[in-house]
Amino acid sequence: MRKGEQLPWIVSDELWARIEPLLPVVPRRADHPGRKRLDDRKVLCGILFVLYTGIPWEFLPQELGFGSGMTAWRRLRDWHQAGVWQRLHENLLA
Repeated sequence: MRKGEQLPWIVSDELWARIEPLLPVVPRRADHPGRKRLDDRKVLCGILFVLYTGIPWEFLPQELGFGSGMTAWRRLRDWHQAGVWQRLHENLLA
């Protein structure tokens, strides 16, 4: 990495503005809210970190603040099933 370059797994504000509207909104349950859902942008950075580095999901470093590898994997699965990646691909190509 050259000085001043952004890490490839960090999502810029410009890219996030294009991605965020494509993500499904998950309402918080009122009867059993449980732990608050981790921010989608942070999880996306974790997904990109794993894909960029090639490390196993379970080795995603907690110190990075991207959540656990299992959280990232589940969110990737959910977004894929919701068609987010296809819509993002079409959006970025347009």
